[in-house]
Amino acid sequence: MMNNTWKSVLCPIACGVGMLLSASPYSASGKDIEFNTDFLDVKNRDNVNIAQFSRKGFILPGVYLLQIKINGQTLPQEFPVNWVIPEHDPQGSEVCAEPELVTQLGIKPELAEKLVWITHGERQCLAPDSLKGMDFQADLGHSTLLVNLPQAYMEYSDVDWDPPARWDNGIPGIILDYNINNQLRHDQESGSEEQSISGNGTLGANLGAWRLRADWQASYDHRDDDENTSTLHDQSWSRYYAYRALPTLGAKLTLGESYLQSDVFDSFNYIGASVISDDQMLPPKLRGYAPEIVGIARSNAKVKVSWQGRVLYETQVPAGPFRIQDLNQSVSGTLHVTVEEQNGQTQEFDVNTASVPFLTRPGMVRYKMALGRPQDWDHHPITGTFASAEASWGVTNGWSLYGGAIGESNYQAVALGSGKDLGVVGAVAVDITHSIAHMPQDDGFDGETLQGNSYRISYSRDFDEIDSRLTFAGYRFSEKNFMSMSDYLDAKTYHHLNAGHEKERYTVTYNQNFREQGMSAYFSYSRSTFWDSPDQSNYNLSLSWYFDLGSIKNLSASLNGYRSEYNGDKDDGVYISLSVPWGNDSISYNGTFNGSQHRNQLGYSGHSQNGDNWQLHVGQDEQGAQADGYYSHQGALTDIDLSADYEEGSYRSLGMSLRGGMTLTTQGGALHRGSLAGSTRLLVDTDGIADVPVSGSGSPTSTNIFGKAVIADVGSYSRSLARIDLNKLPEKAEATKSVVQITLTEGAIGYRHFDVVSGEKMMAVFRLADGDFPPFGAEVKNERQQQLGLVADDGNAWLAGVKAGETLKVFWDGAAQCEASLPPTFTPELLANALLLPCKMLEGQPTTAPQKSSPLPAQPLIQEHTQTDGQPAAPVATTTQTPPIPLADNHAVNRKDME
Repeated sequence: MMNNTWKSVLCPIACGVGMLLSASPYSASGKDIEFNTDFLDVKNRDNVNIAQFSRKGFILPGVYLLQIKINGQTLPQEFPVNWVIPEHDPQGSEVCAEPELVTQLGIKPELAEKLVWITHGERQCLAPDSLKGMDFQADLGHSTLLVNLPQAYMEYSDVDWDPPARWDNGIPGIILDYNINNQLRHDQESGSEEQSISGNGTLGANLGAWRLRADWQASYDHRDDDENTSTLHDQSWSRYYAYRALPTLGAKLTLGESYLQSDVFDSFNYIGASVISDDQMLPPKLRGYAPEIVGIARSNAKVKVSWQGRVLYETQVPAGPFRIQDLNQSVSGTLHVTVEEQNGQTQEFDVNTASVPFLTRPGMVRYKMALGRPQDWDHHPITGTFASAEASWGVTNGWSLYGGAIGESNYQAVALGSGKDLGVVGAVAVDITHSIAHMPQDDGFDGETLQGNSYRISYSRDFDEIDSRLTFAGYRFSEKNFMSMSDYLDAKTYHHLNAGHEKERYTVTYNQNFREQGMSAYFSYSRSTFWDSPDQSNYNLSLSWYFDLGSIKNLSASLNGYRSEYNGDKDDGVYISLSVPWGNDSISYNGTFNGSQHRNQLGYSGHSQNGDNWQLHVGQDEQGAQADGYYSHQGALTDIDLSADYEEGSYRSLGMSLRGGMTLTTQGGALHRGSLAGSTRLLVDTDGIADVPVSGSGSPTSTNIFGKAVIADVGSYSRSLARIDLNKLPEKAEATKSVVQITLTEGAIGYRHFDVVSGEKMMAVFRLADGDFPPFGAEVKNERQQQLGLVADDGNAWLAGVKAGETLKVFWDGAAQCEASLPPTFTPELLANALLLPCKMLEGQPTTAPQKSSPLPAQPLIQEHTQTDGQPAAPVATTTQTPPIPLADNHAVNRKDME
């Protein structure tokens, strides 16, 4: 009954306002419009002044907080937009597009420099005729400013990518990211106990566009048996550095300790500075790639990826095939992969990250420059200052030239190459590098000068007709006297030529999909030969098949094989599996065959709605019975992986992996689950409301007791979304906006605010001291400046998110005018009726009721009261209300009593 009563009050108001508020053009134009106020079914009709809306397109001058939509594409955040009275039309209004707003439009720099500005009071506004064809329209009903701008005026943009003008550097803050692995192992034969703890991560701070970072790594190994006890531990800060984006150059500036990023030269560690054109700043379709690592774990295992002794990536994986695809795309060179099985065995192999050098678009140049001193991982310098520079130039469509030079006082190298798109034949790149190395006598050499060449060819082709891709990446042949800068530095460090002086290196990958048959195949092969040491090679073959068997749907089978040769040792094996759905879970058979070792298992695996995954296996191998389990949980505070292995008569082991971080800013902070260490993240704020489910592109997390949460799966230079799951909001909580957008620079701590209120819902009647009411359309806000509702006819307001004992303020004319206090407690009877609230006028405000008001549901944030000379004042409305009811305290009244 009560709901129907208030619906009958609010619906006529909403309908009347909706008819008045249609999309409005950039400036007032056209004939005046006459309104019949009898159309408004409200009692306080005389207290509504709509004369100002008699002109088509009129928007009440003031400041409005609006969403900006450019050619149908919405900007990530709202902006305050001013409407002003133009000099040429004293009775009209027009948008004042200020520089802060115009910057977000993404106008080409050469056109932005020619824009014309005019002055309105203290404001700089874009002249309406600055760009022909540009148009502003207001849709206040949806709190949106529509901007129509010819595409020829705009920088390149994509559906999920914004031009540099819209990139956000985030807010200042401190981060601490970690990745910790712990393994316990008991050897049943010897009785020994082993514990291994390892970790790595990043400590950092953000100041404006700058990112300050320090990478750390640590390890602890303890072994206890009947004969002796040993403990080894190590901890170090492996790298100190700072970086920032240079949007105007499309590049990244890095200062401090780093490793050389190059497409033509081998990498090494140094301290200095670099400026590199950043592919991440390009639209997604034009970006580069990140290396991928595939392999097979014979049991639950820890996979460690390192480069020149520094750990880049570490994770735990369950038994079976694994694929690591989330390495940083800036990684280059040869990566060393170690697979530490829980049974104590270890696999080792190298992965070459070389790819087909990129083809640069016609007229564009990509470049990399560095200056500094090479050093070892203990931060000790190896040689004097070096410099390097390289570039790729798009000569014509499909043809690029690239090359570079690197050198210091005793070492120089130059490279020159060309890439060509051969159309249906594929893409190919060839280059040659020439090096000169002067070897001093005091370094264990005879003062000789070594000169040599290195030749490289790369090829890639997509076979669209058969849905496959072939990549022949980086075949490289090096003469015996050729030395890379990395080889030269090793010789300086160890006073002899590296025993692993490389002769040949190449990688071949092939992907094939058979979509109609539900099959796919993947093959990779890499090989390195050396002038004076054994060859190394590694291959992986993977076949997968998804099929139906009678009434049983969605079965899957896979075959994986691998072979690796490293330091003269061979390791090969085969893994086969068959998985059958069992409700939402699955049962499986797995077989692992490695030389004389074999294992057959039956397994059960499943997942929960919150994203947790688990696997249980029992089986038999050459030692006897065997069992293992694996559990993965994505928590709000950290990612947790747990594993356990048992092998009869041999060993038992436990493993745990934790990956997460802490982010602390001036807007608050939170613990959160992990992502790439030191990477971009988004802090969301729900106005102190805890347990609000929020998510980015991955699994949801929840806000902490302070109403803060950090979303770690956020990209750089691409538009990211964060959303609230409205179906899982805490009881009595409401979100007026459930989706926010942002485009962050690399390493930024973004910040977005969700307007969330929590509390009771109720009907209230606001009355002023003289018995009158706040004007129609006035806003009701709480102490957090959150809007709880709007005042309708006779002071009625439907409020959501109110709390007992708090003070509410009523806003009109762009400012708080009066305040009302809620009772200290709410009773069911009180909430079931309309609460009569005396609204006390604030100091400095008139003590009488307002004499006019606008029916706008979206009041301007700052009302402009500009009265042009010679213009008659707006008519003053008089109130004809019933005599005021004396009010001493707030109390609930029945609707019938009010009428």
